[in-house]
Amino acid sequence: MDKLWAARFKTRALAREMIDGGKVHYNGQRGKPSKIVELNAELLRQGNEERTVIVLALTSQRRGAGEAQQMCIRKRSQHRQPRKMALARKMNAVTMPHRTVVRTKERRDLMKFKFGEPE
Repeated sequence: MDKLWAARFKTRALAREMIDGGKVHYNGQRGKPSKIVELNAELLRQGNEERTVIVLALTSQRRGAGEAQQMCIRKRSQHRQPRKMALARKMNAVTMPHRTVVRTKERRDLMKFKFGEPE
């Protein structure tokens, strides 16, 4: 299965990582990288959004993006609206305050609070 997904990812290692992480399901079951993929199999990819694709063709060599898209057909999801979900993710990212750096004074104050004054 990782060979098939290598057509959809930049590297085969990324495809394997997604499969091992439980993000790819094969005909309703959690996939394994060594699983042999059959034609007309249904694959579900879970990431930021769920995508269901049906395998139409297989190849033993890596191909370009155009040919990779022709190997699979994407099923339309009736209960999910990907554009609305993407917009909601963007809005959450904008409104969520996140600070990447803790200032030295704040870190020292936190350490004093947690562990007390150093002796």
